[in-house]
Amino acid sequence: MQRGIVYTAILAAVAAPAQAQDEEIRIQSTEVVPGLYMLEGADGKFAGGNMGLLVGDDGVVLIDDGLEPTGPALLAAIADLTGAPVDYLINTHVHGDHVGSNAAIHDAGATIVAHDNIRSRMADDAEDPAPAAALPEITFNDSVTLHINGMRLHVMHVANAHTDGDGVILFPDVNVIHTGDVLFNGLFPFIDMDSGGSVEGYIAAQDRLLAIADDDTIFIPGHGPLARKADLQRTRDMIADCYARVSKLVSAGKSADEIVAANPLADYHDRWNWDFITTERMTRSMARAATR
Repeated sequence: MQRGIVYTAILAAVAAPAQAQDEEIRIQSTEVVPGLYMLEGADGKFAGGNMGLLVGDDGVVLIDDGLEPTGPALLAAIADLTGAPVDYLINTHVHGDHVGSNAAIHDAGATIVAHDNIRSRMADDAEDPAPAAALPEITFNDSVTLHINGMRLHVMHVANAHTDGDGVILFPDVNVIHTGDVLFNGLFPFIDMDSGGSVEGYIAAQDRLLAIADDDTIFIPGHGPLARKADLQRTRDMIADCYARVSKLVSAGKSADEIVAANPLADYHDRWNWDFITTERMTRSMARAATR
Protein backbone atom coordinates (compact mmCIF):
# COMPACT_ATOMS: atom_id res chain seq x y z
CA MET A 1 0.00 0.00 0.00
CA GLN A 2 1.47 3.34 -1.04
CA ARG A 3 -0.50 6.43 -0.10
CA GLY A 4 0.43 9.74 -1.70
CA ILE A 5 1.27 8.26 -5.10
CA VAL A 6 3.52 10.97 -6.52
CA TYR A 7 5.29 11.61 -3.24
CA THR A 8 5.96 7.96 -2.53
CA ALA A 9 7.08 7.24 -6.09
CA ILE A 10 9.74 9.94 -5.90
CA LEU A 11 10.87 8.86 -2.45
CA ALA A 12 11.11 5.29 -3.69
CA ALA A 13 13.37 6.40 -6.52
CA VAL A 14 15.55 8.36 -4.11
CA ALA A 15 15.78 5.50 -1.65
CA ALA A 16 16.31 2.61 -4.08
CA PRO A 17 17.64 0.06 -3.68
CA ALA A 18 17.44 0.41 0.10
CA GLN A 19 13.78 -0.55 0.23
CA ALA A 20 13.90 -3.11 -2.57
CA GLN A 21 14.18 -6.03 -0.17
CA ASP A 22 12.88 -6.37 3.34
CA GLU A 23 16.17 -7.76 4.64
CA GLU A 24 18.03 -4.61 3.61
CA ILE A 25 16.00 -2.44 6.00
CA ARG A 26 17.13 -2.19 9.60
CA ILE A 27 15.68 0.07 12.25
CA GLN A 28 17.74 2.05 14.74
CA SER A 29 16.35 3.58 17.92
CA THR A 30 17.26 6.74 19.77
CA GLU A 31 15.91 7.19 23.29
CA VAL A 32 14.58 10.75 23.42
CA VAL A 33 13.51 10.59 27.07
CA PRO A 34 13.10 7.46 29.22
CA GLY A 35 10.58 5.17 27.55
CA LEU A 36 10.13 7.32 24.42
CA TYR A 37 12.15 6.58 21.28
CA MET A 38 12.63 7.86 17.76
CA LEU A 39 12.89 5.03 15.22
CA GLU A 40 14.45 5.42 11.78
CA GLY A 41 16.27 3.48 9.12
CA ALA A 42 19.78 2.39 10.12
CA ASP A 43 23.00 2.99 8.15
CA GLY A 44 21.38 5.46 5.81
CA LYS A 45 18.70 3.00 4.71
CA PHE A 46 15.41 4.76 4.00
CA ALA A 47 12.58 3.17 5.96
CA GLY A 48 10.13 6.06 5.76
CA GLY A 49 9.51 9.03 8.00
CA ASN A 50 10.78 9.19 11.56
CA MET A 51 8.66 7.09 13.89
CA GLY A 52 7.98 7.44 17.60
CA LEU A 53 7.64 4.62 20.14
CA LEU A 54 6.34 4.91 23.70
CA VAL A 55 7.11 1.92 25.91
CA GLY A 56 5.88 1.17 29.42
CA ASP A 57 3.98 -1.15 31.74
CA ASP A 58 0.58 -0.08 30.39
CA GLY A 59 1.36 -0.78 26.76
CA VAL A 60 3.16 0.27 23.58
CA VAL A 61 2.25 3.19 21.32
CA LEU A 62 3.80 3.59 17.86
CA ILE A 63 3.65 6.82 15.88
CA ASP A 64 3.77 6.16 12.12
CA ASP A 65 5.18 2.99 10.61
CA GLY A 66 7.21 3.68 7.47
CA LEU A 67 6.92 2.27 3.99
CA GLU A 68 5.29 -1.09 3.39
CA PRO A 69 8.59 -3.06 3.13
CA THR A 70 9.56 -1.67 6.53
CA GLY A 71 6.92 -3.72 8.37
CA PRO A 72 8.91 -6.88 9.21
CA ALA A 73 12.02 -4.97 10.31
CA LEU A 74 9.91 -2.55 12.34
CA LEU A 75 8.05 -5.32 14.14
CA ALA A 76 11.34 -7.06 14.90
CA ALA A 77 12.88 -3.86 16.28
CA ILE A 78 9.85 -3.17 18.46
CA ALA A 79 9.93 -6.74 19.77
CA ASP A 80 13.60 -6.30 20.69
CA LEU A 81 12.92 -3.05 22.51
CA THR A 82 9.70 -3.96 24.29
CA GLY A 83 9.10 -7.70 24.26
CA ALA A 84 5.46 -6.73 23.73
CA PRO A 85 3.14 -6.03 20.81
CA VAL A 86 2.04 -2.56 19.73
CA ASP A 87 -1.26 -1.59 21.36
CA TYR A 88 -1.91 1.68 19.52
CA LEU A 89 -0.62 3.06 16.24
CA ILE A 90 -1.06 6.79 15.58
CA ASN A 91 -0.77 8.02 11.99
CA THR A 92 0.39 11.63 11.55
CA HIS A 93 -0.80 11.87 7.93
CA VAL A 94 -1.69 9.86 4.85
CA HIS A 95 1.56 9.47 2.91
CA GLY A 96 2.88 6.00 2.24
CA ASP A 97 6.19 6.56 4.01
CA HIS A 98 4.20 7.05 7.24
CA VAL A 99 1.25 4.62 6.89
CA GLY A 100 2.73 1.98 4.59
CA SER A 101 3.00 -0.70 7.28
CA ASN A 102 -0.43 -0.07 8.81
CA ALA A 103 -1.83 -3.44 7.79
CA ALA A 104 1.16 -5.33 9.19
CA ILE A 105 1.06 -3.45 12.49
CA HIS A 106 -2.72 -3.86 12.75
CA ASP A 107 -2.50 -7.57 11.99
CA ALA A 108 0.01 -7.85 14.83
CA GLY A 109 -2.63 -6.48 17.23
CA ALA A 110 -2.56 -2.68 17.12
CA THR A 111 -5.53 -0.30 17.06
CA ILE A 112 -4.96 2.52 14.56
CA VAL A 113 -5.75 6.14 15.49
CA ALA A 114 -5.77 9.01 12.97
CA HIS A 115 -7.55 12.13 11.80
CA ASP A 116 -10.85 11.69 9.95
CA ASN A 117 -9.31 12.85 6.67
CA ILE A 118 -6.61 10.19 6.78
CA ARG A 119 -9.15 7.39 6.90
CA SER A 120 -11.24 9.05 4.18
CA ARG A 121 -8.30 9.50 1.83
CA MET A 122 -7.08 5.95 2.38
CA ALA A 123 -10.51 4.36 1.97
CA ASP A 124 -11.69 6.53 -0.93
CA ASP A 125 -8.58 6.42 -3.10
CA ALA A 126 -10.04 5.37 -6.45
CA GLU A 127 -6.72 4.13 -7.84
CA ASP A 128 -5.35 2.35 -4.78
CA PRO A 129 -7.84 1.96 -1.92
CA ALA A 130 -6.31 0.74 1.30
CA PRO A 131 -7.20 -2.71 2.61
CA ALA A 132 -9.49 -2.78 5.61
CA ALA A 133 -6.65 -3.82 7.91
CA ALA A 134 -4.76 -0.61 7.11
CA LEU A 135 -7.60 1.79 7.90
CA PRO A 136 -7.68 3.78 11.15
CA GLU A 137 -10.27 2.37 13.57
CA ILE A 138 -10.44 5.39 15.87
CA THR A 139 -10.63 8.78 14.17
CA PHE A 140 -10.90 12.34 15.45
CA ASN A 141 -11.76 15.75 14.08
CA ASP A 142 -9.86 18.26 16.24
CA SER A 143 -7.93 16.32 18.87
CA VAL A 144 -7.78 13.19 20.96
CA THR A 145 -5.79 12.37 24.10
CA LEU A 146 -4.40 8.97 25.12
CA HIS A 147 -3.44 8.37 28.75
CA ILE A 148 -0.90 5.57 28.93
CA ASN A 149 2.32 4.74 30.80
CA GLY A 150 1.79 7.71 33.09
CA MET A 151 1.86 10.12 30.14
CA ARG A 152 -0.59 12.13 28.13
CA LEU A 153 -0.36 11.86 24.34
CA HIS A 154 -2.34 14.77 22.98
CA VAL A 155 -2.89 14.37 19.23
CA MET A 156 -3.76 17.78 17.77
CA HIS A 157 -4.99 18.42 14.23
CA VAL A 158 -3.27 21.24 12.34
CA ALA A 159 -5.40 22.13 9.35
CA ASN A 160 -4.22 22.33 5.73
CA ALA A 161 -0.53 22.20 6.59
CA HIS A 162 1.50 19.36 5.05
CA THR A 163 -1.86 17.73 4.11
CA ASP A 164 -5.46 18.18 5.31
CA GLY A 165 -5.13 15.43 7.92
CA ASP A 166 -1.97 16.26 9.85
CA GLY A 167 -1.81 15.35 13.51
CA VAL A 168 1.03 16.43 15.80
CA ILE A 169 1.53 14.50 19.01
CA LEU A 170 2.29 16.44 22.18
CA PHE A 171 3.86 14.72 25.18
CA PRO A 172 3.38 17.59 27.67
CA ASP A 173 4.62 15.59 30.67
CA VAL A 174 8.09 15.19 29.12
CA ASN A 175 8.15 18.23 26.79
CA VAL A 176 8.43 16.28 23.54
CA ILE A 177 6.50 16.85 20.30
CA HIS A 178 6.29 14.49 17.34
CA THR A 179 5.54 16.77 14.41
CA GLY A 180 5.01 14.35 11.56
CA ASP A 181 5.83 16.14 8.31
CA VAL A 182 4.92 19.54 9.72
CA LEU A 183 8.69 19.70 10.26
CA PHE A 184 11.42 18.58 7.86
CA ASN A 185 14.44 19.45 10.00
CA GLY A 186 17.21 20.98 7.91
CA LEU A 187 15.43 20.21 4.62
CA PHE A 188 13.13 22.05 2.25
CA PRO A 189 9.65 20.74 3.17
CA PHE A 190 7.18 18.94 0.95
CA ILE A 191 3.82 20.73 1.13
CA ASP A 192 1.27 18.46 -0.55
CA MET A 193 -1.23 20.86 -2.06
CA ASP A 194 -2.90 17.98 -3.91
CA SER A 195 -3.78 16.46 -0.52
CA GLY A 196 -5.06 19.64 1.11
CA GLY A 197 -1.78 21.16 2.24
CA SER A 198 -0.92 24.84 1.89
CA VAL A 199 2.01 27.13 2.56
CA GLU A 200 -0.10 29.38 4.79
CA GLY A 201 -1.37 26.39 6.75
CA TYR A 202 2.11 24.93 7.06
CA ILE A 203 3.50 28.15 8.51
CA ALA A 204 0.45 28.50 10.80
CA ALA A 205 1.01 24.96 12.09
CA GLN A 206 4.63 25.73 12.87
CA ASP A 207 3.57 28.94 14.60
CA ARG A 208 1.22 26.92 16.83
CA LEU A 209 4.07 24.62 17.80
CA LEU A 210 6.42 27.53 18.46
CA ALA A 211 3.81 29.03 20.79
CA ILE A 212 3.56 25.75 22.72
CA ALA A 213 7.28 24.98 22.88
CA ASP A 214 10.09 26.35 25.00
CA ASP A 215 13.86 26.11 24.60
CA ASP A 216 13.90 22.68 26.26
CA THR A 217 11.27 21.11 23.99
CA ILE A 218 12.53 18.19 21.91
CA PHE A 219 10.95 17.73 18.48
CA ILE A 220 10.80 14.42 16.62
CA PRO A 221 10.47 15.67 13.03
CA GLY A 222 8.90 13.78 10.18
CA HIS A 223 12.30 13.80 8.47
CA GLY A 224 15.73 14.85 9.64
CA PRO A 225 17.46 14.73 13.03
CA LEU A 226 15.95 15.52 16.41
CA ALA A 227 15.25 19.23 16.71
CA ARG A 228 14.85 22.04 19.19
CA LYS A 229 12.73 25.18 19.10
CA ALA A 230 15.49 27.13 17.36
CA ASP A 231 15.51 24.57 14.52
CA LEU A 232 11.75 24.91 14.09
CA GLN A 233 11.98 28.70 14.15
CA ARG A 234 14.75 28.62 11.54
CA THR A 235 12.66 26.38 9.30
CA ARG A 236 9.53 28.50 9.70
CA ASP A 237 11.41 31.68 8.86
CA MET A 238 13.03 30.08 5.82
CA ILE A 239 9.66 28.95 4.42
CA ALA A 240 8.05 32.33 5.01
CA ASP A 241 10.95 34.11 3.33
CA CYS A 242 10.94 31.71 0.35
CA TYR A 243 7.24 32.28 -0.11
CA ALA A 244 7.63 36.06 0.11
CA ARG A 245 10.44 36.09 -2.45
CA VAL A 246 8.61 33.92 -4.95
CA SER A 247 5.25 35.66 -4.39
CA LYS A 248 6.86 38.98 -5.29
CA LEU A 249 7.94 37.56 -8.64
CA VAL A 250 4.52 36.01 -9.25
CA SER A 251 2.93 39.40 -8.54
CA ALA A 252 5.31 40.92 -11.09
CA GLY A 253 3.83 38.61 -13.73
CA LYS A 254 6.70 36.11 -13.95
CA SER A 255 5.94 32.55 -15.01
CA ALA A 256 7.13 29.56 -12.99
CA ASP A 257 9.91 28.89 -15.53
CA GLU A 258 11.02 32.51 -15.38
CA ILE A 259 11.06 32.39 -11.58
CA VAL A 260 13.14 29.22 -11.60
CA ALA A 261 15.57 30.88 -14.03
CA ALA A 262 15.85 33.86 -11.68
CA ASN A 263 16.76 31.44 -8.86
CA PRO A 264 15.41 33.55 -5.97
CA LEU A 265 16.24 30.84 -3.41
CA ALA A 266 19.89 30.44 -4.42
CA ASP A 267 21.25 31.42 -1.03
CA TYR A 268 19.20 28.66 0.64
CA HIS A 269 20.48 25.93 -1.69
CA ASP A 270 23.56 24.71 0.16
CA ARG A 271 21.78 24.29 3.48
CA TRP A 272 18.26 23.13 2.53
CA ASN A 273 18.36 21.43 -0.89
CA TRP A 274 17.98 17.63 -0.93
CA ASP A 275 17.18 14.81 -3.33
CA PHE A 276 13.40 15.05 -3.13
CA ILE A 277 12.70 18.74 -2.59
CA THR A 278 15.44 20.40 -4.58
CA THR A 279 15.81 24.16 -4.73
CA GLU A 280 14.03 24.13 -8.09
CA ARG A 281 11.16 22.02 -6.74
CA MET A 282 10.83 24.28 -3.70
CA THR A 283 10.72 27.31 -6.00
CA ARG A 284 8.04 25.77 -8.20
CA SER A 285 6.02 24.76 -5.13
CA MET A 286 6.13 28.32 -3.81
CA ALA A 287 5.16 29.67 -7.24
CA ARG A 288 2.21 27.30 -7.47
CA ALA A 289 1.05 28.32 -4.00
CA ALA A 290 1.36 32.01 -4.82
CA THR A 291 -0.82 31.68 -7.92
CA ARG A 292 -3.67 29.75 -6.32
